[in-house]
Amino acid sequence: MGLVEDVAGNLSLKNTPIIFGGVLLGLIVFRYLQVVWQSFRIARMGLRPPKIRDSGLFGIKFIRTTIKMAAEHKTLQFWQQMFRSIGGYTGEVRLAGHRIIFTSEPENIKAILATQFEDYGKGEGFHQEWKDFLGDSIFTTDGDLWHASRQLIRPQFIKNRVSDLQCFENHMQMLFRTIANGGALNGEDQMVDMEAGNGKPVDISDLFFRYTLDAATDFLLGKDIKSLSTPVQPFADAFQEVQRVQILIARAGPLNRFVPRKTFWEGLKVIDETINFYIDRALRLDEEELASKSKGDEGYTFLHALAGFTKNRQVLHDQLMAVLLAGRDTTACTLSWTIYELARHPEAVAKLRAEILSVVGPDRAPTYDDLKSMKYLQNVMNETLRLYPVVPFNVRMALKDTTLPRGGGPDGSQPIAILKNTPIGYSPLTMQRRPDLYPPVSEKFPDVEMFSPDRWFHWQPKPWQYIPFNGGPRICIGQQFALTEMGYVLTRLFQRYDRVVSYMDEIDGGKPRMKTDIVLMPADGVKVAFFEAKRE
Repeated sequence: MGLVEDVAGNLSLKNTPIIFGGVLLGLIVFRYLQVVWQSFRIARMGLRPPKIRDSGLFGIKFIRTTIKMAAEHKTLQFWQQMFRSIGGYTGEVRLAGHRIIFTSEPENIKAILATQFEDYGKGEGFHQEWKDFLGDSIFTTDGDLWHASRQLIRPQFIKNRVSDLQCFENHMQMLFRTIANGGALNGEDQMVDMEAGNGKPVDISDLFFRYTLDAATDFLLGKDIKSLSTPVQPFADAFQEVQRVQILIARAGPLNRFVPRKTFWEGLKVIDETINFYIDRALRLDEEELASKSKGDEGYTFLHALAGFTKNRQVLHDQLMAVLLAGRDTTACTLSWTIYELARHPEAVAKLRAEILSVVGPDRAPTYDDLKSMKYLQNVMNETLRLYPVVPFNVRMALKDTTLPRGGGPDGSQPIAILKNTPIGYSPLTMQRRPDLYPPVSEKFPDVEMFSPDRWFHWQPKPWQYIPFNGGPRICIGQQFALTEMGYVLTRLFQRYDRVVSYMDEIDGGKPRMKTDIVLMPADGVKVAFFEAKRE
């Protein structure tokens, strides 16, 4: 006991400041030596990009500014200013002692996603940050876990499933009723005067999120949650709140432990209760019942197909969460931005409607082949995704010491050194709005900030300069499903309506504010009015 007593005696209150100061000094020295050693290794490997200055002590100012600009829906402006400050499109900053690379350089994004695919991945840090929400799903894992997820999900998005459009049609009539009503219905049986609703202002973005949630839960689980006919939908509200907190966790980086999570856990509980109900029901089916449901169209669901391959409850849960996120939010956002722009460009609406009527007429539901044959429809969706890519910002982690092809040297054209565990933030949103990557402005090629579906008749983007669905081995597995659903909804809308009027100028002054959470959403909704075409 003598040794213990001697130590305890030395840890008196009067010595505490000295001890604390010694520990703090030791930590500072240790961190400094780490930075010096890291810099030595980088210098030995190659060049480094320009430093993003004025980040504050431990990068706290940079983190605070990032969160502030995101809250003000100015993340695009923040990234653009960041790159202007360094005179290029690849730079580095040190946050809480960690080196982070930011890039909007096509060659670097190509390396991360394709040519150096094995060097980069989500990383364990990302996995831990997102695991509570998306588990060990396709979006949060690398290596064998990621490959197994992709192999499990891929068969559900083959052409014969993607081209089955009945799931979309089942919810279109309800969408029309909500448009006429000016918002979600109070129950499926609510009476709606369709003629009185002609020209009624409505937030179509809210309705698109409800529509895609109903379509996604119908496709995934076999029963929609009736968001279009339930003004306050606990599942939808919980899903939105979980995403809101999750993106704060991601943005806070090494300081994410300080993000309040009370509503996050409450939201996850609501989501899990709903999803687990359907998982329980699917797992009660025997092999024969699962096979019959998976092979026939009647009663087929995504969940049944997954349950035919695995009975692991957690695997089913994680993959459902990932596909639900992708299936609902990406499509709703792109549809919202499409109507935002079409409402400001009546000439584009006229061209789109003329094409739709020439191919499918005013009433017939389009087929998969119809949708693919309509070039202007494809141009409209491509142009929307150019200006408003679904995932505006993304992150990869260096899985080993490696390089990126551009960012070093006086003109930024030389490779840069990347150490293992270095995060790389890259931005399709910023890259796809870089004027230097496009032809000069001309009669046939308007300014890159302008919405112009016609530009796609005369121009095609160079490889890796247009990546709304990412690229390489991790390219979005549901790309065709999303494009098909969007094309179907737009076709059905403009069969019925020949005019859409925007009310957004009085809200945002004609300058759309972008809410850059997990996906790129209109921050102020999309307030418009639809006018039905007169029938002869």
